[in-house]
Amino acid sequence: MATDYDAPRKTDEDTDSIQALQERVPDKLSGVVDVDDADNPGFELAGQDLADLDLDVVVLPPQADEFTCISCFLVKHRSQLDHEEKLGSVCRECAS
Repeated sequence: MATDYDAPRKTDEDTDSIQALQERVPDKLSGVVDVDDADNPGFELAGQDLADLDLDVVVLPPQADEFTCISCFLVKHRSQLDHEEKLGSVCRECAS
């Protein structure tokens, strides 16, 4: 049987008001949030203040066997190279 998907599905007499729908379906869970703080102890470390701690990060330039994809801007190994464009290299993930 063929179905016309463009045809209106309900007429004005078939539609229910929001109040009628709310009366039919009780709203038991509205505004109720189940929070269990025992599972989430937080992000604080046990009594340690790390505010004055300096973190040193060594940033290496791209190596000879790496390239930066012009689409995702990630540094990838040459084995991930799909093709070269006039703007630069494109990785396999961005090419697919």
